[in-house]
Amino acid sequence: MRLVPIKEHLHENEEFLHHPECSKNVGMCVDFYKKIGFNPPWICYYAELDGELVGGFAFKGKPVNNRVEIAYVVFPAFQNRGVGSSGAKALVTLADETDPEIIVTARTLPEENYSARLLRKNNFKWLGVVEDEEDGTLWEWEYQK
Repeated sequence: MRLVPIKEHLHENEEFLHHPECSKNVGMCVDFYKKIGFNPPWICYYAELDGELVGGFAFKGKPVNNRVEIAYVVFPAFQNRGVGSSGAKALVTLADETDPEIIVTARTLPEENYSARLLRKNNFKWLGVVEDEEDGTLWEWEYQK
């Protein structure tokens, strides 16, 4: 799996604008950069596997207090094939290669679901319930090296 960076400006992402899954959210990533800044490698990516784009994976901004949160979505045609797990692992590896002191976190809906299983499979530990300003009650997870 290869992470393909989503660039800072919409016109720089022409290849994604015509992809049926990417066109739905590439603009959201560009808008997100306007809000939080464009700070590679702490950006949004699409994942490419065997020449196909299979999902979106991102850091939700640059690290704050030595912590960085990841997010991910697997395109419907590629779900239940290990894509989410591989993409999450790729983000953890990128964070570790960039700065081994960074703590990688994730948040999920407060229920046992695919994301919870994916994070456990990737050595994330459930920390408990948190209140998120935008998303309400969530479960928080932390990667264990």
